[in-house]
Amino acid sequence: MPPEHHVIVVGGGFAGVGCARRLAKHRDVRVTLLDRNNYHQFQPLLYQLATSQLASSDVAFSLRKLFHDHENVDVKLGEVASVDPATHTVTTADGQEYSGDSIVLAAGSQPNFFRTPGAREHAFPLYSLDDAQRLRSRVIGVFEDADRDPSLVDQGALNFVVVGGGATGVEFAGALADMIADTMSVEYRDLAVTAAQIHIVDLGHELLAPFSDSAHEYVAKVLGRKGVRMHLGTAVTEVGPGHVTLADGSSIRTRCVVWGGGIMAPALAAAAGLPQGRGGRLDVLDDLTVEGAPGVYAVGDTANIPTPHGESHPQLGSVALQSGAWAADNLLADLAGKPRKAFHYKDKGIMAMIGRGAAIAEVGPHRHELHGAIAFSAWLGVHAALMSGVRTRIDAFVEWGSDYFSSNRGPQVLDRSDAARIDWAEDAAPPQVPAGV
Repeated sequence: MPPEHHVIVVGGGFAGVGCARRLAKHRDVRVTLLDRNNYHQFQPLLYQLATSQLASSDVAFSLRKLFHDHENVDVKLGEVASVDPATHTVTTADGQEYSGDSIVLAAGSQPNFFRTPGAREHAFPLYSLDDAQRLRSRVIGVFEDADRDPSLVDQGALNFVVVGGGATGVEFAGALADMIADTMSVEYRDLAVTAAQIHIVDLGHELLAPFSDSAHEYVAKVLGRKGVRMHLGTAVTEVGPGHVTLADGSSIRTRCVVWGGGIMAPALAAAAGLPQGRGGRLDVLDDLTVEGAPGVYAVGDTANIPTPHGESHPQLGSVALQSGAWAADNLLADLAGKPRKAFHYKDKGIMAMIGRGAAIAEVGPHRHELHGAIAFSAWLGVHAALMSGVRTRIDAFVEWGSDYFSSNRGPQVLDRSDAARIDWAEDAAPPQVPAGV
């Protein structure tokens, strides 16, 4: 019996899980799956965790449980810090080394703050389970503080600034508006919740830029109806402890800046010593291999995956999942002495939730546009297909349905005291001078 082909998969996101699940079906392959977390996180739903629509267990699923029935998959907890493409060896932050016959780099991404002063220190990104938990606690924390001391409203306690008009920013802004209107107004009876403001800022002139013009109008109308204030065609130039400054010179007092302004490659991409392109991501060939590095694949958000038209595929969960499975198929083709195939993405469309009762979807090759309940149904189908665990899928459907058809919401759990804790004296608004003085 020939020796097993050992594949090192770095990352337990959509791409890494997609690859490992495909390889797990083949007994002649052994997989070591490394991730800094022991769970797979469902990124498209993080905004719902941050706004108390879902619990952490609804958006995270144990990697060990996921591969429990596959003896040829070994899950290891560790953050990979470096890669040696020549020897197919990865080294974790604590010095542990893992070597194999092939490597699949699926390490995901990290927030791109575009060198905006103060953004890394004071903004709340929304790209991981930890991010969502911290953001949820900050949102609840400012309401708790303002409830104890209503004068903090004048310090911007109930002002929320969302940076980025893509799906992350739009979905969070819509969900937060619903949370404030339907839940916070009931739970904080002594607080002037109506004073809360949500601002969304984007350098572009349209929200959800990849969508059609009619979709842009629909999104702006829905968010406007929810009271969201839109600042388009301008950028955030500074984020302070208690304010943000815009490119037009204006400033907004706030203690909660949500960063949905984009992602870039993880630090591991630079540490691999392989060709990098846009966003610091690894440039790959159409078969998902890295040129000049035999046996090394890069997939998902870690890679710039070329389209047949010479562009790169967007950083989407469906692209990541499909590219991970495709890399596995090409690895298996190599083992069988067959040629690798160029990656072909099956586009299921683009879609976004804009709050309760409002969704937008463009599906099919001709981008047929759907709004409202029909778009919500399409959104459910696509996201359910991406989910890894059956139990998670069922629980999420129950929560989604409950949220869509009722005004009830999950418990407002402040479980990250570090994120909720605010020094209100830092970067405080100057005292107002009485009129006539």
